[in-house]
Amino acid sequence: MEPECRVHRDGAAEELEPKMIKIPKSIYQAIIEHARKEAPLECCGILGGRDGTVEKAFDLSNTEKSPTRYSMSPQEQVRVFDEMDRESLDMVAIYHSHTHTIPFPSETDVKLAFYPEVASVIISLKEETPVVKAFRIKEDAIYPEEIEVI
Repeated sequence: MEPECRVHRDGAAEELEPKMIKIPKSIYQAIIEHARKEAPLECCGILGGRDGTVEKAFDLSNTEKSPTRYSMSPQEQVRVFDEMDRESLDMVAIYHSHTHTIPFPSETDVKLAFYPEVASVIISLKEETPVVKAFRIKEDAIYPEEIEVI
């Protein structure tokens, strides 16, 4: 994987360490199925793991019950965080679906990205075959992230 480069306003370039999320095939398929099951509403969830490798998917309820937005129940989030603590898992990514648009962060996704150190995985159901992409959403930009299905 080629390193990314960030160019600052003063013209100085900074090489960024390439990022990658590794997702077991069974979990990758499970989050796609979660998206299909919830359609036409957006789905959402958390991916827990270690060192960028996902070990567990936590499906959460979309409290917005919307085809264009999602919101996670704070109570469900606390339950997931407690379980991840017990299992010594880190939050690797937050995932959600786009039922009718491409897998790229929307303006709302960017505005509500509260964990810049955590990847945002988007499952697009726009085409017959779902497309899954990952991003790091930071204050200054959106950075694509590789997904390796293992």
